[in-house]
Amino acid sequence: PTITTIATTMIMATYMGPIAIMATTSLRATLLKTLAAMTLALAAARRNSKNATARKPAMNNLNLLVLIASGVLITALALYALQLWRRVWSKEKAQAEAITSQRERIAGDLRILASSLLDGQLPLIEGAIRIKVLLDNYDSSLSQNQHCEVFHQLFAATTQVPTHAEWKALEKSVRRQHEQHFSELELQHKAAARAAARWLLDEALPPAR
Repeated sequence: PTITTIATTMIMATYMGPIAIMATTSLRATLLKTLAAMTLALAAARRNSKNATARKPAMNNLNLLVLIASGVLITALALYALQLWRRVWSKEKAQAEAITSQRERIAGDLRILASSLLDGQLPLIEGAIRIKVLLDNYDSSLSQNQHCEVFHQLFAATTQVPTHAEWKALEKSVRRQHEQHFSELELQHKAAARAAARWLLDEALPPAR
């Protein structure tokens, strides 16, 4: 391989990976222009060395200088690439820590809801709905576990019921109909919902720190 090929290959291998991840478009363009200019310079030096065989010692010196210059450029680019990789690593670490923190927070909320449902401090229907929503955000595979099926059933059975201001705006007769429906659902699913809440606390969720 020629000097031009070696230098070009080394430079491309050194910095193109991290630059493709982090560098801005203008910075990549500048570096690529620098690489192209250096490649042309190396090619010109090689052509000149062929055309000046009578001055072979001088051309050897020129080749040596070109190699030294290539080494300096490669070193500079390697240091820049290292800096970019550190930025990537720091960003990925921060993202991982944020995800872990969010999961821990949701797990804590799930433990509180499950405990409140078992203690009777939280209405069964409301507790089941809130647990289902949090499970979807915490771990979709856990949410789809057969033990948690009751939460999905209660959520689906009440999805059309108005909430908050819309609930308050309902006529009393309509509200009584919904409340009667809630009572029937609680009687039908109370045992399963309590068993699911206990399973979450004892087996599915990580212990509280």
